Amino acid sequence: MGIITRSSGGRKPSEIMRFFVTTFIGIVFGFFIGVSVPTLSITKLNLPSGLLPSIDLSYIEDRYTGRQAWSFVNNANKRSSSQVQALNDTSKIWVPSNPRGAERLPPGIVEAESDFYLRRLWGKPSEDLTSKPNYLVTFTVGYEQKNNIDAAVKKFSGNFTVLLFHYDGRTTEWDEFEWSKQAIHVSARKQTKWWYAKRFLHPDIVAPYDYIFIWDEDLGVEHFDAEEYLKLVRKHGLEISQPGLEPNKGLTWQMTKRRGDREVHKVTEEKPGWCSDPHLPPCAAFVEIMAPVFSRDAWRCVWHMIQNDLVHGWGLDFALRRCVEPAHEKIGVVDSQWIVHQGLPSLGNQGESQTGKAPWQGVRERCRKEWTMFQTRLANAEDAYYKSIGIDTSNSTVH
Repeated sequence: MGIITRSSGGRKPSEIMRFFVTTFIGIVFGFFIGVSVPTLSITKLNLPSGLLPSIDLSYIEDRYTGRQAWSFVNNANKRSSSQVQALNDTSKIWVPSNPRGAERLPPGIVEAESDFYLRRLWGKPSEDLTSKPNYLVTFTVGYEQKNNIDAAVKKFSGNFTVLLFHYDGRTTEWDEFEWSKQAIHVSARKQTKWWYAKRFLHPDIVAPYDYIFIWDEDLGVEHFDAEEYLKLVRKHGLEISQPGLEPNKGLTWQMTKRRGDREVHKVTEEKPGWCSDPHLPPCAAFVEIMAPVFSRDAWRCVWHMIQNDLVHGWGLDFALRRCVEPAHEKIGVVDSQWIVHQGLPSLGNQGESQTGKAPWQGVRERCRKEWTMFQTRLANAEDAYYKSIGIDTSNSTVH
């Protein structure tokens, strides 16, 4: 009887099927392991180098982790954007106490004030300034008065910033004086010092200075020393002041006339009928506009009172008292440091001749008109204010 044997050819199909099933299960299992286990660094595995002789492992890792890093950053940005959006919706920056226009800025970045300190173009900003002057002196000048200004500037110490306003457009010529190279020069043709002051002496710009001198160009300073002057200003509590004027040079007001028997005076006697109240101008609380000196706080008020279109400043001297209290105590004339008003019509000659009149005559007429306009504006502003709070000033002396 013959013996039936199973040939190897009969077993082959089932073995092949088992191989494919096993392989498929292994692939699926490996896939799930791969997505669930944290990424391992191939380069940190202790594999024999001979196993992967031709593969740059670091290149593979860099490429792989680079993609993951980009994904991470992208996701972080998405999270950050959503957080910022939520923050914008609920917590936008708005600081009402910031300067006007800067309410959207965090207070720590706001620089509300500036100065006239000159800075370098190189090095550390913190090392720019070897000194910070405490005072500011300004002159409105034409080059023809250069010698007068040179003499005046030398009466002010290195503790002063010097600022020249040039009404004749000539600036570079002033560099013949060594001090001019460190001064600030601002030029606009045929403009007055009050035009300049309104535009370039904003209180936030001159905030670092304890006192601001706003002077004409035609002042004799032989008997004046700025540091000594300020000592007396502090001693007598003056917020607005001027040096006494030489009495033999055709003065208009008794208040500004120098008295030889005292350091400072704050009141005077005028012509009959000129002073309705002994504590009001021109008998007290009064200085002229040719050589005024303001404390920082007083100037902040005065600057706001200067009218943008009234460039000569006439009438301002009678209104300065509104910026300090009590005015008859804080406005005065320093007698022991005095000056001479030379009365040079240099700026007046910058006018134009009209209807046969000399240039200076047209300028003088404009000055008088501005005085009347300023008085009218101030009176109307006061009336409007008192009316807004329910006070009738028609029969009162509230002014």
